[in-house]
Amino acid sequence: MPKNATALTSWAKAIRKALDAGGYDSLRLFAQAGLDIAALDDPNARYPVAGTTRLWQLAVDASGDDAFGLTVARHVGPTTFHALGYALNASATLHEVFDRMLRYFAVVTDVAELEFGEAASGYRFAMRVPDGGVIAPQAVDAFAALIVRLCRGLLGRREFSPQLVRLQRAEPRNRHAFEKVFRAPLQFCAPENALYFDRAVLDTPLEGANPELARHNDEIVQRYLARLQRDDIVTRVRTVLTDLLPHGEPSAAAVAARLHLSERSLQRRLAGAQTSFSALLRDTRHSLARSYLREPRLSIGEIAYLLGFGDMSSFTRAFRRWEGIAPSEFRTRACREL
Repeated sequence: MPKNATALTSWAKAIRKALDAGGYDSLRLFAQAGLDIAALDDPNARYPVAGTTRLWQLAVDASGDDAFGLTVARHVGPTTFHALGYALNASATLHEVFDRMLRYFAVVTDVAELEFGEAASGYRFAMRVPDGGVIAPQAVDAFAALIVRLCRGLLGRREFSPQLVRLQRAEPRNRHAFEKVFRAPLQFCAPENALYFDRAVLDTPLEGANPELARHNDEIVQRYLARLQRDDIVTRVRTVLTDLLPHGEPSAAAVAARLHLSERSLQRRLAGAQTSFSALLRDTRHSLARSYLREPRLSIGEIAYLLGFGDMSSFTRAFRRWEGIAPSEFRTRACREL
């Protein structure tokens, strides 16, 4: 976690909407939290997490509602999380939604980390705050409620609920509000902040899937993160690779030049991030290939070109190593799911 963690101001904008809707003086509370309310007009602006944490506490004190985070979640829209919101809404499955959120969560905040993986009876999606980090429990409440609301909207199933909700926060006075929102077994004072989901539901094809729109917004998010995380060498290399691949397989020297680094410095910094140039090239190609193959207007030959392969057979061999099947078979299965 960065020493001076930040969060998108659009998250605080949802807090302001909830405060104003409840008749509370949001201007005064923002001032008390030390936050410049004018920054809410800039979709790229960020607040220090320390300030937003103070704002959460002031909002709870003003409202007298320790479930205020659930109210804030109702004021979150697709643009709250920058282009990531649009990419999530265009995902092919909920599994892809969580994968995408895991990859790009730093857009929302860098105070916490997400975890997503298989659990005993399905999947576990968790938020973890590294040692030394502080986040308001209401912020976690709001995020968990937002995730469930997002799943219901994408599935078109208002009755959908997770298998289990676990929150580290203390038992709320207004437990009924949590029961009403989550409609699932609840555990408070838990050892983790996590949602558990049924395996089959996360692999259900979504009606609103739009691979081209998702990919376009992924690129916007990557550029935003590259600007935001100048010291995050992995994000920067992935962004440059995405730009260079349509012109042929990029060399480490070419990528280093784009980043104003020597090739040796690039390799050293990647090693420090516990990866390598070849691994990032492979993973970037693999991720883009899966996305491109869901777009029927692109031929497999065109996809091979966009990924920097010299010919289609080279792409096919690489894709078989990644997925165990040919690109054409992957496309057939993906189109069948849509």
